[in-house]
Amino acid sequence: MGLRARIRETLTVLYEHRLARALVGADTPHHVGVIMDGNRRWARAIGLEDVAHGHRRGAEKIVDLLGWCDDAGVGVVTLFLLSTDNLNRPELELTALLRIIEDVACDLSGPDRRWQLRAMGALETLPPETAAVLRKAEESTRGRPGASVNLAVGYGGRQEIADAVRSLLAEHAVRGTTLPELVEALEVDHIAEHLYTRGQPDPDLVIRTSGEQRLSGFLLWQTANSEFHFTDVYWPDFRRIDFLRALRDYSARHRRFGS
Repeated sequence: MGLRARIRETLTVLYEHRLARALVGADTPHHVGVIMDGNRRWARAIGLEDVAHGHRRGAEKIVDLLGWCDDAGVGVVTLFLLSTDNLNRPELELTALLRIIEDVACDLSGPDRRWQLRAMGALETLPPETAAVLRKAEESTRGRPGASVNLAVGYGGRQEIADAVRSLLAEHAVRGTTLPELVEALEVDHIAEHLYTRGQPDPDLVIRTSGEQRLSGFLLWQTANSEFHFTDVYWPDFRRIDFLRALRDYSARHRRFGS
């Protein structure tokens, strides 16, 4: 490592420590959502033709992120791994990506991990083997003492809302509730109780990497009052210092919850 690189690394470490100290006692988000974008562009930027290398490198970053969330006291993390739109990618790329997601689920549910996993999305749209791996990961981590980690796979925000309404209607049909009675009684919270994230707080902070500044259908209902942090860094290059910057940005905001 050259002198300039060593100096840069030393300054980065010092700045990271400074950020961490500044966050002591600061307001910390209870639920963080992460849109992990830029894997393919990262691979192409370093001259790799096979974008699966970018997805694998991005997958390796997830354990680091969850460790940083644990250190910060974040209780719920939602990871946007695969959208419903992504299911239309070329078959070769999609198959490689699904295998990587399966490996992530197996790793995060390993016996040495503390996190509770929840598979979140329209699993029926996934290949049966992928859905089975996600369900097994969820079942095997139920009751663990660590943070709750939502794996959004085959996920679309509009689809989630449609599924919630469908579930709500089915529940009331079983109860014998008439449609006019349901229309009269329906409240916002009744739909929220049927979302994929039911029982969890809405995200306080959503982080998106790669420079894009949109939600891409991520948690459309739940992010009504969320704070957003966008960074130009591609997901495989996302560092603890970038995460701490997001927390610093969040802690400095005055949340007005819709006003």
